[in-house]
Amino acid sequence: MIAPLTSFSDLGLSEKVLEAVKSVGYEEPTPIQLGAIPHVLKHEDVLGIAQTGTGKTASFVLPMLTLLEKGRARARMPRTLILEPTRELAAQVKENFDQYGANHHLSVALLIGGVSFDDQDRKLDRGADVLIATPGRLLDHFERGKLLLTGVEILVIDEADRMLDMGFIPDIERICKLIPFTRQTLFFSATMAPEITKLTEQFLHNPVRIEIAKASSTATTITQKLVASGRKSWEKRAVLRDLIHNEGNELKNAIIFCNRKKDISELFRSLVRHNFSVGALHGDMDQRSRMTMLANFKEGKIALLVASDVAARGLDIPDVSHVFNYDVPTHAEDYVHRIGRTGRAGKSGKAFTIVTTADKKYVDAIEKMSDQKIDWYNGDLASLKQDTSEEEPNRNDKRSKSAESKTGRNAKKRTDKAEQKQESKSREKLPVEKVEKTKDAEPSLKHASATDVRSNDSSKNYAGKLSKEPASPKGFGNDIPAFMLIDTRG
Repeated sequence: MIAPLTSFSDLGLSEKVLEAVKSVGYEEPTPIQLGAIPHVLKHEDVLGIAQTGTGKTASFVLPMLTLLEKGRARARMPRTLILEPTRELAAQVKENFDQYGANHHLSVALLIGGVSFDDQDRKLDRGADVLIATPGRLLDHFERGKLLLTGVEILVIDEADRMLDMGFIPDIERICKLIPFTRQTLFFSATMAPEITKLTEQFLHNPVRIEIAKASSTATTITQKLVASGRKSWEKRAVLRDLIHNEGNELKNAIIFCNRKKDISELFRSLVRHNFSVGALHGDMDQRSRMTMLANFKEGKIALLVASDVAARGLDIPDVSHVFNYDVPTHAEDYVHRIGRTGRAGKSGKAFTIVTTADKKYVDAIEKMSDQKIDWYNGDLASLKQDTSEEEPNRNDKRSKSAESKTGRNAKKRTDKAEQKQESKSREKLPVEKVEKTKDAEPSLKHASATDVRSNDSSKNYAGKLSKEPASPKGFGNDIPAFMLIDTRG
C-alpha cells in the first residue's frame, strides 16, 4: 500500500525549493498543492479548481522553480509565461517567485500597465526565465517587436474566471496562437462556469482535473452574517460604523468592498471624518498609488481598506480578520472572492454583508450558488421594516417641515420674479446712459432685444457706438436679433 503524501518532501520538489519552503514556514501542503504539484513536475497539463485562499499560486510556482533549474533564458524569449487578470495579482505572483526562489538565480520580468515600457524592455533584453504579465501589456510589447513567445515551455492562465469577466479571453486566444503547440498549460480558476469549461477544451490537452472544493463554495472557516439596513447612503454608513465598533478588539484589520468607485470615495471620506485608520483602492488609481496602498495595509499602517473588486481576486493579504460588503455584489461569484480575503490558510475570519430591500435578489442568488443559508446578524429586512414604521411619524414631521420650507421658498421666488419684472419695466423707461450703469442679467443671444443689448455690461463702449447708428430697421420693432446690431464699421 502506498503511503499518502503528507509533506512537501514527498512531492518531488528540488532541494533548493524545499529549503525555501521551510524558511518561509510552510510545513504541510494544501490539498490543491498535493494534487497539482506532482502532475506539473511530470509535464502534464493541469486544470485546477479550488476556492480562493487555498494556495493555488504555490501549486504552480513551486514546481516551476524546480523545472527551471535546468536551462537558461535568451534575450526577449522567456521560458515560462504566467498570465494574470490584474496588476496586483501579477505583482503578487512575482513576490512569490522572489520568496520561494530565494535559492535560485532566475530572472523574473513583470509586464503590467502603469509602469515605464523602457524599464520593462531592459529586463526583456537581458533574458527572462519567468514572464508574469497582464494580457494587454504583453501584447503591447509583442506588437512593438520587443518580445518573442516561441521559446515558452510552460503557460499558466491564472484566475481564468476573472479573465472571462474582464473580457480578456480574445487576448488569451491570440497569445496562445503565438506560443508553441507543444507547451505545457496550467489552468487555474476558483469557479467553473460553462464558458470556462469550453476554454479548457480549447487551451488544454488531456488535462489532469484537480477539484478540491465544490465550485463556487465558500471556506468553512469564515463566519458569514447578513446585516439589514435602510437604502440611503447615510444609513448604510451608520450601520457599517456600528459593526466596526461592535467587533472591538476582534477586528485587527478589514477590507470593505463597494460596487462603485463613487461609493468608495464617499465612504472613504466619511470614515476619515469619523477618525478611522482607512485607505482606498480602486482601478482608476495609478499603479504606484495602488501598490503603496496595498503595502500600507499589509504592513498594518492602515486598519481599513475601502476597495472595489480589484482587491477581491487572489490577493494574498495575510491575517485579514474581517470583510465587510458595504454593497452586495451583483454577481454571486464575486461574493466568494470577496469573503475569501479572510479565513485564509485555515485561519478563522468574519464576513458581514449590508443588505437593503433592493439587494434581496442578489442575496438569494448567493445563497443558491453556495447552497447554504446565511444567518442575519441582528434581525432581517422584515424586522427593519417594522422598526422604520415606528419612526414614520417623525419622518412625516420632517417632511411637513420640508414641505413648508419648500412652499416658503417658492413664494419667495414668485415675489422675487414679480419684483424683477417691475424693475425691468422701469428700466425700459430710462435713458440709455442710465441703463448702462444698471446691472442686469446677461441677455440670451437667441431672443435678445435692442434694450437687452444696450443694458449688457459685457459689451464695453458698445452703447456709445449704438448712439451713432441709424434708426432700427423697420419690421422688427424692439425685437432685433443681437447679431444685426454688431458694428462692422471698424
